[in-house]
Amino acid sequence: MGDGIVLLGCGDVGPIREPLEDFGALAKPTLAAGDIRFGQCERVYSERGNLQIHSGGGHSRCAPHMASIFSDCGFDVLSVASNHAMDWGGDALLDTIDLLRDQGIAVVGGGRTLEEARQPAILERDGVTVAFLAYCSILREGYAAGPNKTGVAPLRAHTYYEPFDYQAGVPPKVVTVPYEEDLANMEADIAAAKKQAQVVVLSLHWGIHFIPRMIADYQPIAAKAAFDAGADLILGHHAHVPKAIGAYDGKVCFYSLSNFIMTGTEKSPAEGKKFEREYSVELDPDYPNLSYGSDAKRSLIAKAVLGADGVKRVSFLPVLIDPQLRPEVLRNGDPRFDDAVKFMEWVSEDFPHRFTVDGDEVIVEA
Repeated sequence: MGDGIVLLGCGDVGPIREPLEDFGALAKPTLAAGDIRFGQCERVYSERGNLQIHSGGGHSRCAPHMASIFSDCGFDVLSVASNHAMDWGGDALLDTIDLLRDQGIAVVGGGRTLEEARQPAILERDGVTVAFLAYCSILREGYAAGPNKTGVAPLRAHTYYEPFDYQAGVPPKVVTVPYEEDLANMEADIAAAKKQAQVVVLSLHWGIHFIPRMIADYQPIAAKAAFDAGADLILGHHAHVPKAIGAYDGKVCFYSLSNFIMTGTEKSPAEGKKFEREYSVELDPDYPNLSYGSDAKRSLIAKAVLGADGVKRVSFLPVLIDPQLRPEVLRNGDPRFDDAVKFMEWVSEDFPHRFTVDGDEVIVEA
């Protein structure tokens, strides 16, 4: 065994437009250099199922052939624990899991039962065993797996509202805390996975979307609990924008890796203005089909060097999605690289971290 194996972690993947092979063109050389490639599967791939009326996810079911995006980019393991996983019911989710596994891709975070959804995927490379677990905090009613029910592994949060001031009309403080039973299940799963693998990587579909610096209370609570239970690295997503990176006792949490390969639906002028007003973000007119805010084109790839004794080094590769919605890995010396590092410092400033540029990557330390 050499100096370790390289894990590359990407955010949300789920383009709904073709041709698919164009989307990965700029990033595939970088992905090819990894030993294990992780991504978040943001859609379902099936011709079965019925749209859950309360989901708002009519866009989230794709034809099965469109799952070729994952094999084309060389992904080895995917999480299906997303807020869209059950938009079309259990059959569509199970079809997706089977389809991905038929491509030789390991799948975590969903299944026919809660027990199945909580099972780790364990990959071995060059004598290093790595366990992956995945959970979702953004769940509509009925989306969580149960003892005899298809769904995704949940890490839900309660929301409370506390008065911020005694004056009438002042917005309350929003407080969120993880469900105790979900947190306990996750901790137990991590501890069990740690007995089977040298490194445990946790995937969390969580947080508050679109708003760059906003982290919900429950997220650091869950992250620290996961690290205490034995997790070695957290790869977060869902927000469609990069968020903070925090290093706790030498372990790194990526709160959001942002989009990797995503396409959405173009908003009408009225829809766009409403979106900008509600989320206090601006849409980029050059990205009508990535309509999550002007920072949605910012992305990153998490990179970790793993060995038999754990995580040796954690860094990130700054990424910018171009107007054709292709992620481009940026290089040191490019002003866009410097801008990406500055942005990540800004979103991370309230979290423990130190960034050091080393070649074309940014090292993350406590």
